[in-house]
Amino acid sequence: MSKKRIALITAFLLAIFLCTAGCSNTVSENETHTAGNTTLFVYSGAGLKAAMTEVGEVFTEKYGIGIDYNFAGSGTLITQMELTRKGDVFIPGGTPDYRIAQDKGLVGVPGYVAYHVPVIVVAPGNPKNITSIEDFARPGLKIALGDAKTTAIGRAGDNLFQQHGILDAVEANVVLRAPTVNEVAVAMNMGTADAALITLDMVNPETMEVIELPPENGVVLIVPIGVTTFTEHPDAARLFVEFVTSDEGKAIFVKHGFPAYPDPAYAGIEP
Repeated sequence: MSKKRIALITAFLLAIFLCTAGCSNTVSENETHTAGNTTLFVYSGAGLKAAMTEVGEVFTEKYGIGIDYNFAGSGTLITQMELTRKGDVFIPGGTPDYRIAQDKGLVGVPGYVAYHVPVIVVAPGNPKNITSIEDFARPGLKIALGDAKTTAIGRAGDNLFQQHGILDAVEANVVLRAPTVNEVAVAMNMGTADAALITLDMVNPETMEVIELPPENGVVLIVPIGVTTFTEHPDAARLFVEFVTSDEGKAIFVKHGFPAYPDPAYAGIEP
């Protein structure tokens, strides 16, 4: 083979190589994310399980990025993040828990998804004639609440009871302090409590009757989401956060009983 022909072939192969390299730099961001078969590890509040499970399925189908969840009370999740320094995204039940994680340097600036709206639930027909949060202090009632150390709803409830000066009286009636709001809902489903404080999305209309809390009680929570400071997949993690806070992601939360953020009905609620 002549030197000229060899040179032409070499130049041709080099051109192909350079073109391929150049093309790889112009691949869309989404295609870049999927190239490595990335799987994100997401810390999610247990009360968000139904919505976040569907969010993960839709996201994976759309972008080819897998989602593994750790569902637990927000306090438990923060402890796990602090100890392991592993994982990619954090979405708790409310901004107070997110701020705790921020103060510990575990997460960055959040986006906002939906509202977690606490409500009183009682047995159908309201046989104990419970009409307000003050009734939780009535002697002889059986009350189910979230653990104030591990759940956003537990902390919100205790703050509410303190505002009304009834925390000790309510505590005397507590038959369950659950590590997740899901277990509080189970107690009401099983009829083991006369009343409970859960979030609107957890209500089972077949086993519970809802008593709304006045908006001035200030217990409505905003659901935040953000990327961890130690993620090994920052681009994919940011893409997931963008999806959850998009109209498409919020629509899934609405489907599962959450008002989407922002909502004029909760205009006075700040993150």
